[in-house]
Amino acid sequence: MLGSILPFSEETADRVSEYCENSSLPITDALADHWEWTRTRFPDADKMSSRLQGSWMIFTARDRKPKRVLEIGCFSGYSALAWYEGTRDTQAEIVTLEYSKKMIAASREAFKKYGVDDRVKLIEGPAEQTLQTLTGEFDLIFVDANKDGYAGYVQTILDKKLLSPNGIILCDNVFARGLSVGPDCAPWLNDHVRPYWLSCGQALNEFNTNLVKDKRVDVLLLPVFDGVTQIRWRDPATRA
Repeated sequence: MLGSILPFSEETADRVSEYCENSSLPITDALADHWEWTRTRFPDADKMSSRLQGSWMIFTARDRKPKRVLEIGCFSGYSALAWYEGTRDTQAEIVTLEYSKKMIAASREAFKKYGVDDRVKLIEGPAEQTLQTLTGEFDLIFVDANKDGYAGYVQTILDKKLLSPNGIILCDNVFARGLSVGPDCAPWLNDHVRPYWLSCGQALNEFNTNLVKDKRVDVLLLPVFDGVTQIRWRDPATRA
């Protein structure tokens, strides 16, 4: 296959997603329950990661074996629960940042319900401020917050060297439903949410364009989910 993305219709994409989910490591019953709880309780639940993405998080954490995980954007706590499940072997510390009072309350309720407060620490406030208070290094950093903040968040992470030497940053939703690629790339989006995602697309296109020019890091943007960018420190010998 010479291309990188199969030309699925929306209906076929749904079938393929279900096929992948049924052919992959399943999420736990607790995660499935919390995903369904979030989906039915919040009108903007589409900001939550999919069930398949939860499986990816668990798989990735088990594979990379991080000792510290940082998450920028907690929403209802689904992804933090996935990182918790994926780091049972390493007993990793998981730090998650959230600004919305509504989602802070939802996350704290979930963390108490599923008994993960022993390793999950939720820090309240704007991420551009709370990031400045963090110290030490993180082996896995997941960015899934306001899209116009990605550039600043990653810049702060790199400038403060919060990413460990062999760590990885995973930035979610860098396609902005396709609109970071172009305003015509998401004809299926309804008019109610299109202005929001157009704004996100503009911010993320700038982020994607500038990030790959940063000589400190290697960058790989993958066409999975809603676009995931992987970032790691570049070998000093190849930074020229």
